[in-house]
Amino acid sequence: MSTSTPGTERPTTTKPTTRRRTTGSGTRAARTGARTTRTATGTRRSTARTTSSTQPKTRTEQAQVLAERAVLVPVGAGLLASDNLVSTVKGLASKYSTRSTLERELRRYERRGATARNRFERQVRRARTRFERELRQRRSLVERTMRQNRRRLNREITSVRRDFEKQSGAVTARVERLVTNAQGMIGS
Repeated sequence: MSTSTPGTERPTTTKPTTRRRTTGSGTRAARTGARTTRTATGTRRSTARTTSSTQPKTRTEQAQVLAERAVLVPVGAGLLASDNLVSTVKGLASKYSTRSTLERELRRYERRGATARNRFERQVRRARTRFERELRQRRSLVERTMRQNRRRLNREITSVRRDFEKQSGAVTARVERLVTNAQGMIGS
């Protein structure tokens, strides 16, 4: 699609041209190092030169390339999508071409669905069992803690009651002594 204007014809070959710089000031080691670098990256450089030599030079050519790209990209994408759709439809048509293959595929899907359902049910049962086990453990822990607290409270109450009875007995004995002493003082 690229057209060239008269007088600005470009070469149609994409073969890279190799040019060497010749400078008199370079040392032999530098030239050798440069040579090994060129050798190691020769393929990379040649592809870079190839792409740069086919790049449009003028603004008109650049605009033309951009316009071509703007048209060719959607066309190419549409063709790719069409190819994919055709191959998918052909694959489905070949897969389900007869009744027996269709039934076989349906049985396969049914088995896969049953497997997924069974796996889900197992997961639900495991989760329920785990939840019930944790609930039982928490309940037994709470009940055990309540029994321990109840025993401790009963011991404390019994201890306080004994202390109170001892103290009340001592107070009663002291009051009786005071009353006896007071009666003895009054009577004498």
